[in-house]
Amino acid sequence: MNLSQYTSEFNYNLKLAAPVMLGMLGHTFVSFIDNIMVGQLGTAELAAVSLGNSFMFIAMSIGIGFSTAITPLIAEADSSNNLKQARSTYKHGLFLCTTLGILLFLLVYFSKPLMYLMKQPEEVVALAIPYLDLVAFSLIPLIIFQAIKQFSDGMSMTRYPMYATLLANIVNVLLNYLLIFGKFGFPEMGIVGAAYGTLASRIIMVIYLWVLLRFKERSKRIVKNIQFFVLDFLMIIKIINLGSLSAMQMFFEVAIFTAAIWLSGLLGKNPQAANQIALNLSSMTFMVAMGLSVASMIRVGNQKGLQNYRELRRIAFSIFLLGVLLATFFALLFFIFHKSLPNLYVDLSDTANYVDNKEVLSIAANLLLAAAFFQISDSIQVVVLGALRGLQDVKIPTVLTFISYWVVGFPVSYYLGQESMYGSFGIWLGLLAGLTTASVLLFIRFNSLTLKLIKEKDEKIIVA
Repeated sequence: MNLSQYTSEFNYNLKLAAPVMLGMLGHTFVSFIDNIMVGQLGTAELAAVSLGNSFMFIAMSIGIGFSTAITPLIAEADSSNNLKQARSTYKHGLFLCTTLGILLFLLVYFSKPLMYLMKQPEEVVALAIPYLDLVAFSLIPLIIFQAIKQFSDGMSMTRYPMYATLLANIVNVLLNYLLIFGKFGFPEMGIVGAAYGTLASRIIMVIYLWVLLRFKERSKRIVKNIQFFVLDFLMIIKIINLGSLSAMQMFFEVAIFTAAIWLSGLLGKNPQAANQIALNLSSMTFMVAMGLSVASMIRVGNQKGLQNYRELRRIAFSIFLLGVLLATFFALLFFIFHKSLPNLYVDLSDTANYVDNKEVLSIAANLLLAAAFFQISDSIQVVVLGALRGLQDVKIPTVLTFISYWVVGFPVSYYLGQESMYGSFGIWLGLLAGLTTASVLLFIRFNSLTLKLIKEKDEKIIVA
């Protein structure tokens, strides 16, 4: 098979993935603006947002990971014109995500005392707790939004969640500016102001998307007039089986990055602030790969519905190739600008914090070198994982992600991240080891599974 049979899919893949990328980049861009604004307050405030968000990342990974079960089920129903399955998937997915959002809020809210047991800097913990109270509540609208978004993605209507996200981002940035610094008569609330901005934007986001899909011709026949509390036990079990394992996959990956935040906190507030800068910049490039992962999930889910496994494999490989090319570009970007990018986050003219800020910049620059190297691994693992979810293959990938991040990655981070070893850079070498292992194992799984499906179908045709 020649290269053009893969590259010919680039245009459609990008068309499908671009709105998802832009929407997710919008989320991360707001976080980027948050960090720049908060960074002007001081390194302790930046570290506090990092610590507070570390709890949020874990909860969000579970909620977002669970919601991804909706996309392949909707994509399969859409390609086979099964309206009944589409309505049932949407209703039960929305019900389960709403319930999960409430449970995750309660879990984060009541886990705050753990901060005192984690040997984090006391001034950082004191700032992080009031911030976390508000941001934790925003989990409820966020997970509800994810359920509706995953439905929209599964219908190949990827533009509409992007519109909702962009609107929410504008609201968030505006409220952050007004409330963090107390502009135009608003109270100066510091990082708590950033939390209010996040909460308000997430409520607006879910309302906007819900209303939009109720009036679109393609989606209104599915989303309107659903009996929310008339539930089908079998569909609930099906979504939970898929969603719980998808949630665990995302949890294992996000948890190791969260562990990196906590391990950085053991080294002090400046390494923790530097970790937040590198993590925020890496998150932006990861969202591009996530967009391709969603495209991979949709297109593989469509081909699964049609049982066209040769075409499924060709399309998936075209998305993998596109992911590697984009990741290589980002790797070069990080490598070339690793010293200048962290300057966006701190104010070197602040004489009171000059020494702290210089140390943060130095550490962050080194971390971006590690981030440059894991761009390709990170892209491959998330895009291949999207393809496996499209195939509704979740059990073995869950085991593979656990091995990659917690049997390989975390021990390396813990050992090399000690102050007597490589410190912050050592922590990120562990992330590199985990992501590289995941990319190799997941690709092997996808390759063997699709070859098996093609062989089984060919044998059925011969028998027939």
